[in-house]
Amino acid sequence: MTLRLDAIALRHRNGAQALHHVDLNIAPGERVAIIGPSGAGKSSLLNLFATAFAPSAGQLDVLGQRPWQLSSRQRQRLRARIGLIHQAPPLPPRQRVVTAVLAGQLGQWGLGKSLLNLLHPVDIAGAQAVLARLDLADKLFDHCQQLSGGQLQRVGIARVLYQAPELLLADEPVSAMDPRLAEHTLSLLCEHAVQHGVTLVASLHTVDLALAFFPRIIGLRDGRVLFDLPTAEVDPRQLDALYANEHLTPTAASQSHPTPGLPRC
Repeated sequence: MTLRLDAIALRHRNGAQALHHVDLNIAPGERVAIIGPSGAGKSSLLNLFATAFAPSAGQLDVLGQRPWQLSSRQRQRLRARIGLIHQAPPLPPRQRVVTAVLAGQLGQWGLGKSLLNLLHPVDIAGAQAVLARLDLADKLFDHCQQLSGGQLQRVGIARVLYQAPELLLADEPVSAMDPRLAEHTLSLLCEHAVQHGVTLVASLHTVDLALAFFPRIIGLRDGRVLFDLPTAEVDPRQLDALYANEHLTPTAASQSHPTPGLPRC
């Protein structure tokens, strides 16, 4: 299993209980969407997968290893095999886009190559190629502060694609994009996962995107898994229960149709 969670709980340092007794198994190469209302624990779960947090209780296995039984150096090597796309990528405003993308390989490079990359990009062609897939090749030497929110999200995605991880995690990766661009970007992520045998787990607020692009849906609410089903088995009643008492209840999403003409995976 790529990910195995056995009775996992997570309590943050401020005392907030983010996850309660979560059991999950995600196999290599699966593409899974996590949906649920704000505050459901989606980001906490992804950060747990990324080994940014240690569980408060239960057993976590990531890529066949138990992260919190490893030494710091071993855990760092494990993290180099995991890519996390942030909703708001932590990109320094004055950093050039090419440098931001190439930083995806810092976990694999030695200190000398990493320092050299800060002075002169060591793989301009590689950075440009991955940016071209996201329609950003013309932004190669721009500074991050010159980009829009959606462009910054795509630079963050490019950095993780350049990293080439075995486990690809995406936390609301298209929240700042218009609908057409969001569909194109999710299609690209799914195609990358299929082509390279990568496990892809994404949290999404937009239910119709989750249903359109992912074969498996996990519904999370109040830190608990309400359902874990193949997409074809998710029905409006389950979505109603998942988003009960929310101001925006996306039950209609289960009957919506994605924009035609874009590839699915």
